Amino acid sequence: MSELDNPHDAAKRRSIGFLNWAHAIDHYVLLIYPTVVIGLQAIYGRSYADLIALSTASFVAFGVFSLPAGWLADRISRRDMMAIFYTGCGASLCVASWAPDLITLASALFLLGVFAAIYHPVGMAMLIEISQARGRTMAFNGVCGNLGVALAVGTTAALVSWLGWRYAFLIPGLICIATGIAYYFTVPDERVRGEKRKSQPQVPVTGNAAYIMFGIYVIISICGGLTFHIILIALPKIVDERLGQSVSLIAVGGLATLVFVCGAIGQLIVGRLVERFLPVLMFVFVVAMQVVGIVWAATTNGIMLVLGLAFCMAGIYGQVTSGDIVIARYTADAWRGRVYAVRYFLTFISAGVAVQIIAFLHTRGGFDLVLWTVAAVTGVLLAAVIAFAVLVMSVEARHTAAQPAE
Repeated sequence: MSELDNPHDAAKRRSIGFLNWAHAIDHYVLLIYPTVVIGLQAIYGRSYADLIALSTASFVAFGVFSLPAGWLADRISRRDMMAIFYTGCGASLCVASWAPDLITLASALFLLGVFAAIYHPVGMAMLIEISQARGRTMAFNGVCGNLGVALAVGTTAALVSWLGWRYAFLIPGLICIATGIAYYFTVPDERVRGEKRKSQPQVPVTGNAAYIMFGIYVIISICGGLTFHIILIALPKIVDERLGQSVSLIAVGGLATLVFVCGAIGQLIVGRLVERFLPVLMFVFVVAMQVVGIVWAATTNGIMLVLGLAFCMAGIYGQVTSGDIVIARYTADAWRGRVYAVRYFLTFISAGVAVQIIAFLHTRGGFDLVLWTVAAVTGVLLAAVIAFAVLVMSVEARHTAAQPAE
């Protein structure tokens, strides 16, 4: 049967396509300024440290404002919130392109962080509901976000070189606004369709178990966020310092990119496996991969170091997919926006802490100390995930026993 015969299915596919594009945009727009800032040093006669600090508020807003975004999305139209994401990011980028001074530029970057914060709590809740937590769909969405990260630096550098730094903001801004308009008029509002959000999760969790699970997941989000950001931020420098031979910057960048590609492949594989196995068991497996990969990297140099980092990155990206699906299984759709908001708030707010940890530890013990500290944090993460899995398995057992016999 064709799309014309299945308008509802076609609308779902179109919505998923827009959500994948939004994930790529979300990570892309936040990485425009860190590349543009290199050219601003000569224009404003300020140091890199002074200029890069202007983006601090943007990254803080990206974490903090995920909380109200998730809260709002559970009360109003998620479609409308995503339209605000697109047009708000676009308008902020256009203001940044016009900014006559650094104060205006910093204010535009702050607004960009506010609107960019909408995607993860709102878009993930929509994707879970539309796809019914289909693992491969979730994994491909994650890869789209990684693609946004990969393209941001190169594309921005090209625009700055060809057209000037203001166009590096303006062109993506106009694309975002155009996408937001197209999205609003082509994707139906779930409230207009009369679809009510489910008030019961796939597997109900009640009483003390719900509070314990939430508490453990807070620990998982904090430790997982620290592991993710420390490895993500430090990876190029780790490769540079510990390859054991003199290599060019291009080679370092190529190897770092290869590690990220391995992470994306791992995410796609996990996306298929969670459709065949209980998601929480895959959750334990991918976190165990992180522990093994980090210890592997901490005890080796050269190509074995790169392999260890690749193994760890596959686990890190796989954790994103399996973690989101675990949340979907035990959280009602009516509450998912708020639950994802807390998860991503804790995950993204740890980015600033990760930078400070890297700087503090590297000056005292190099990347040996950094990696072994991350290994310890990931050990705590693994213990929390195992405790979470044990609790979940007992909930699953009670849920299965309560089902009526056929």
